[in-house]
Amino acid sequence: MNLWMGNYEPINLFGLLIQAIFIENFLLANFLGMCTYLACSTKLKVANGLGVAVVFVLTISGLLNWFVHRFITSDGALSWLSVVGIDASAIDLNFLEFLIFISVIAGFVQILEIVIERFSPALYQSLGLYLPLIAVNCAILGACLFAVTRDYPFWPNLIYVFGSAAGWWLAIALIAAIREKLATSNVVPALRGMGITFIMTGLMALCFQGFTGIKLAIPTGASDEHPQALETDMPTVPEAGVY
Repeated sequence: MNLWMGNYEPINLFGLLIQAIFIENFLLANFLGMCTYLACSTKLKVANGLGVAVVFVLTISGLLNWFVHRFITSDGALSWLSVVGIDASAIDLNFLEFLIFISVIAGFVQILEIVIERFSPALYQSLGLYLPLIAVNCAILGACLFAVTRDYPFWPNLIYVFGSAAGWWLAIALIAAIREKLATSNVVPALRGMGITFIMTGLMALCFQGFTGIKLAIPTGASDEHPQALETDMPTVPEAGVY
């Protein structure tokens, strides 16, 4: 039971979803994934297509990376090999975690690229170079690493990575809708383009800060045995290899 839910209740899962989408929005609170956010947010249709792709990639890769961490790369993760008579409990493959995480993400991006090209050529042409860039989107890798750092059980991990992806989609869809309106608005010439986009992004981030204070994600009876429940601070995002 601890492996799947820990001491989380359904209300905590709902709170975790709200937290991932609004309070700790990867774009508006951490400013991760800004490259594709700025490049693909000129049209709402393109932003929605990319948002759906990010939700799919992050949810599935986050789920698989949870299994990778639990059963391959964490301390003592290979102890399950004792079932076949192999004592691998002392083997530590933590140094391979980044490499495996990125490989899982890149693999799903390739699958997604093939599917989109097959069923929606127009969207594939609109996304262009930025679809493969999902593989190195720091929001994708960041969410997987945050979930691992917080040591979430299975279902909270799934809710967290899905909520993080949904929050990223929400942010890029909002700014795309605003930019479509701004394209026909009388904006000060010096602020047209990226200038007004950054200003609107900052204002959106301030609005999302209004959700700060919701603590439904913290399980009842949280203790030192469950460090994932003590989420007062965001973990530091690794900088090496993340763009």
